Amino acid sequence: MTSNSVITQVLETDIWVKATWEEFLAFADNSTWEKGKFYYYQEQIRVEMSPVGPLHGHQQSILSSVVSLFATLRNIRVVQLINASFRKTGIHEFQPDLAYYIGSDLRVPPKDNNSPVNLNEYDPPNLVIEIGASSFNDDLGSKRLLYENAGISEYWVERANTREVFAFAINGGGSGRIQESRVLLGLEIRLVEEALNRSQTQDDGEINRWLIQTFSQG
Repeated sequence: MTSNSVITQVLETDIWVKATWEEFLAFADNSTWEKGKFYYYQEQIRVEMSPVGPLHGHQQSILSSVVSLFATLRNIRVVQLINASFRKTGIHEFQPDLAYYIGSDLRVPPKDNNSPVNLNEYDPPNLVIEIGASSFNDDLGSKRLLYENAGISEYWVERANTREVFAFAINGGGSGRIQESRVLLGLEIRLVEEALNRSQTQDDGEINRWLIQTFSQG
């Protein structure tokens, strides 16, 4: 049972709050907070309420199009999960905006249930993306450490207000910034940012046609 003090801190402070795994599960599995995004790391919990406006939603769709079209045109196997939770019991849980299984050598979870992905049975995604506005500093801080620990291969953070993309390759528990994707070879991060910038003046069809033309030339 989650204590009232934990609930109050999580909802009112928008920071990581000390909690047991049992408290986290009671919170995460409570339908009252079904619109929340849940994270657990180093015996701390963070909950972010899902954005409801077009800024986050549209930029998420642009990032999704970039990855999906690039993988499609380069004949790369890809499975995309949106707002899915990934759980390693008693250790950590994360719920990125976008997550991808890229390539053919990963244990991909089945698509026939709505439970958190059990990371004791399946591999973690090798690319995760967070879109940050108020959470941007945390995306670069504690979440980055969480993803380093979780075995993610590549992590992108998009600063929603400026459309900058900070991409990191993760190896051996540490991460370093990159200008070209390591899991989508040939995809330059500057092209991801250009697609986001084009979204300010162009509709999705125009952007997708530009992406197809650009990726086909590669």
